[in-house]
Amino acid sequence: MRRLVQDRLPKFTTEQAEMVKGSYDFLGLNYYTSNYASNVSPYKVNISYSRDSQVNETTERNGKLIGEPTGSSVFFAVPEGLHKFLVYTKKKYKNPTIYVTENGMSDANVTGVQQGVNDFQRVDFYRRHLLALNAALKDGVIVKGYFAWSLLDNFEWNSGYTQRFGINFIDYTDNLKRYPKLSALWLKKFLLK
Repeated sequence: MRRLVQDRLPKFTTEQAEMVKGSYDFLGLNYYTSNYASNVSPYKVNISYSRDSQVNETTERNGKLIGEPTGSSVFFAVPEGLHKFLVYTKKKYKNPTIYVTENGMSDANVTGVQQGVNDFQRVDFYRRHLLALNAALKDGVIVKGYFAWSLLDNFEWNSGYTQRFGINFIDYTDNLKRYPKLSALWLKKFLLK
């Protein structure tokens, strides 16, 4: 990281470095999708954090998408990516305690209640991602918590109200009335087993 980011990366004093060693309680990981990556030559101009990794990311290889498309054009359902991410983190960082702090998918441009609550794809998304998490647990990864994103449809920074990540539908035209989606009912049943 120091080699790539150079002067843009803050420097710790020796005392500060010692102070932060082992100071975390857990790692919080957000996971929405995976991408294919290939090396690129170092950038000489327009240097930024988005180019520091020196990779080209894509969602397609040999004409095949990395996973099932979702309501967001940049997110694909790739449950095996969650499994690989968790196992990689276990191996790379000496098996820390992990909380999956965000995991979810969006529906795009859904306005009607009936269409909004019938989120069959989200049910399948959570089922498959929880199976991937279970496989990581069997591989010895210490995952202490999993948080679906999100409880409610909300304002998304780059998309406003056009992307719906919630397991409860919010009717923006009827005083923000809330309706549980199929995914909320499925998760309730799953958690009560």
